[in-house]
Amino acid sequence: MSFVGKKFPSINVDAISEMGDNLKINIFEEATKNNKKVLLFWYPKDFTFVCPTELHAFQDALPEFEKRNTIVVGASCDTNEVHFAWLNTPKNNGGIEGVTYPILADTNRNLSNILGILDIESTQFDEENDVLLVEGSNVTYRATYLVDETGKVFHESVNDMPLGRNVGEYLRLIDAYTHVQTKGEVCPANWEEGKEAMFATREGVANYLNN
Repeated sequence: MSFVGKKFPSINVDAISEMGDNLKINIFEEATKNNKKVLLFWYPKDFTFVCPTELHAFQDALPEFEKRNTIVVGASCDTNEVHFAWLNTPKNNGGIEGVTYPILADTNRNLSNILGILDIESTQFDEENDVLLVEGSNVTYRATYLVDETGKVFHESVNDMPLGRNVGEYLRLIDAYTHVQTKGEVCPANWEEGKEAMFATREGVANYLNN
């Protein structure tokens, strides 16, 4: 199920700050109450391999997101305690020491289930034990959501486990969406800040393609 064009689910999720404070974060309310955009990125597991490279990449780009009035939030299904242990592990030992944005701990998988981003190959009900059995890791893919100031999702993408994200692309998407919001124009293929956009009319596209 795609959430693009829809309101992001309004649900409270456990989270932890860089200082180890236990929090409750509602992504929809972070956007609407603070009048900010939110980038929420999910990764499969703490203490793994591609994941720390992504968390550090988002941290390195944090000033650029802040310039764009955008809050960055990480997320996985690990516990707050595991998050905090990873936050206290140095980079040269595979850790994420130095990351300052909050990280969701969706241990009950309420939000990731709603979003449909869990690695579940199949489910089967075990009548003898009265339990639902899951085939698959039941952790999240590398899903990313961009949410605007009204709580509406304007971008979502999902990568398989081995594929790390390009952080610069999310900055470009935020720039493009902000241009649409402020200028009333649409952004063509490969648009970047400072390039020509166009009006969503036949004349607009004709003029753009003839330039």
